[in-house]
Amino acid sequence: MARLNLLEETRYEKLPVNVYPNQKEASRRVAQRIAGLIKSKQETGKPAVLGLATGVTPVGVYQELVRLHREEGLSFKNVITFNLDEYYPMQPDSAQSYVTFMNENLFNHIDIDKNNVHIPDGTLDKDAVTAFCVEYERQIEDLGGLDLQILGIGRTGHIGFNEPGSAPNSGTRMVTLDDLTRSDASRDFGGKENVPTKAITMGIGTIFKAREIILMAWSQRKAAIIKKAVEGEISGDVPATYLQLSDHVEFVLDEGAASDLTRFDTPWLVKDCVWTNELRKKAVIWLATTLKKPVLKLTEEDYNSHGMAQLAVEQGPVYNINIDIFNRLQHTITGWPGGKPNADDSQRPERANPAKKRSIVFSPHPDDDVISMGGTFIRLVDQGHDVHVAYQTSGNTAVWDDDVLRYVEFAIDFNKSIGDDAGKLSGIYEDMRSFLEKKRPNQVDTQEIRNVKGFIRKTEAIAGARFAGLPDDHIHFMALPFYESGKTQKNAVGEEDVRLTMELLQAVKPHQVFAAGDFADPHGTHVVCFNIILEALKRLKETEEWVKDCWLWLYRGAWHEFETHEIEMAVPLSPQEVLRKRYAIFKHQSQKDTPVFPGDDAREFWVRAEDRNRETASNYNELGLAEYEAMEAFVRFQF
Repeated sequence: MARLNLLEETRYEKLPVNVYPNQKEASRRVAQRIAGLIKSKQETGKPAVLGLATGVTPVGVYQELVRLHREEGLSFKNVITFNLDEYYPMQPDSAQSYVTFMNENLFNHIDIDKNNVHIPDGTLDKDAVTAFCVEYERQIEDLGGLDLQILGIGRTGHIGFNEPGSAPNSGTRMVTLDDLTRSDASRDFGGKENVPTKAITMGIGTIFKAREIILMAWSQRKAAIIKKAVEGEISGDVPATYLQLSDHVEFVLDEGAASDLTRFDTPWLVKDCVWTNELRKKAVIWLATTLKKPVLKLTEEDYNSHGMAQLAVEQGPVYNINIDIFNRLQHTITGWPGGKPNADDSQRPERANPAKKRSIVFSPHPDDDVISMGGTFIRLVDQGHDVHVAYQTSGNTAVWDDDVLRYVEFAIDFNKSIGDDAGKLSGIYEDMRSFLEKKRPNQVDTQEIRNVKGFIRKTEAIAGARFAGLPDDHIHFMALPFYESGKTQKNAVGEEDVRLTMELLQAVKPHQVFAAGDFADPHGTHVVCFNIILEALKRLKETEEWVKDCWLWLYRGAWHEFETHEIEMAVPLSPQEVLRKRYAIFKHQSQKDTPVFPGDDAREFWVRAEDRNRETASNYNELGLAEYEAMEAFVRFQF
């Protein structure tokens, strides 16, 4: 019976999928399977032939394999590896090469024979590539094929660099990279213009011959393409769908990557559910949105014909369910994000007391505060709360090089205008100019250049916070050490990052903390900064009494917004407040027009913020709630 229930629950899924609570646990499980394969081959005196992948996805697997080697004696002497792909052209010692990646993340830390390592050669003449690819295939075949191939998945649905249009029987070859693939790689190369347009990749046919295939994906950012790969029709438009044809494939996902699969996103379509308040709210909003009807107009027939008969029978009549969900939505709306003084707060998202709260808005980058919650920020100040803003990182990698020269030229001219000697500054300026003229893509800036870029972001953040109404002593620049690597790849979080955060929290003793909860941030800084805040609060909770009365609110907006059913506090913005928020964002001039790292959304930050805020208001209105100009959304995090 249990097996039948599982089959029903996963009936939309066209290949085996295992979901783990988080990326770390999933990576550990995959590493254990690889280790088990290596050991079993050692017992029979045979080599273990592995197909390996690069990118962020397999890093945790490689870290665990290194740990198993160092701490548990796992030997790789019988392992032969073939990597999926390499950019073309690409020098093996380049920071962006997959040779460098594999050495830094795995090969330099284990006892593998480097003669057993095979990675496509990005240095070949073009006319030598075809012969190389044929030989690459032959080497794999001579070893009896790949025992295990691990894969990631790109947002185009590519596996390896088999982009949309790749044939299911394709072999190792030269390919042209999709524009989205190059955009996703642009941060590593210091701009999309520096990303190679070509690559050498194993073909789908080559991958298919492996005796086991494990495709891994982490985070909600991959959820949409995972749904297509697992539940969609087989199509060359999404090359990963070809894996549905294999009897030896398994998808290993964390909860974020699996979140769009039917059994998690709309479970009432595949099984009987335990109808919690949260799931009921999600289902009714989904039904209203699907049918384009206000919540209060949903009928019993609507429920029955869309997989929600169980809810109607167990908790009906449906009109009572509709009224309950409508009221829950209504109670999330508040013009008092700090709580309304002297009011009944039993149906409000925030407490009435204390009437004047101490609040900290944590901003991972120097502009996330105004982009994501600028209207609420301004309203908290206007309503008399004791508001602080804390900029967690300097943001100094996200400033154009020519802005540095412009600001230093200004400083030189200003020094001269007041009669000060600008000789030393002029010398530094000339050094900067010389460095920038010869700077390689993604090369780490000199300390002076990094400082100037940080100062630019700092002055813009001060201007934005002042515009919101904050006094200077309530504006805090943390410059957390993990960020200050000078590279797009940041350092690991250290004790100092947590200590600095604890010190600020202890100094303010806030009743409210606002933190970025946009974990789909493609650069990862948001989730790192959130985890630092969470660790600091958890530690303080053990010794500080005030933490028990501190609420943690998450905001989004720079990359994605919360789904309507997730929202616990929706702060409406008037047309005038939308303009005030826009002007606060405008203070961040280095991020206007075309920022250094725009992500895959071509809109300016102020435009995407306004569009998302208006979309949230529109979603509420279409569900039958009042019509507002815009809304900022928040979710409370229990810690």
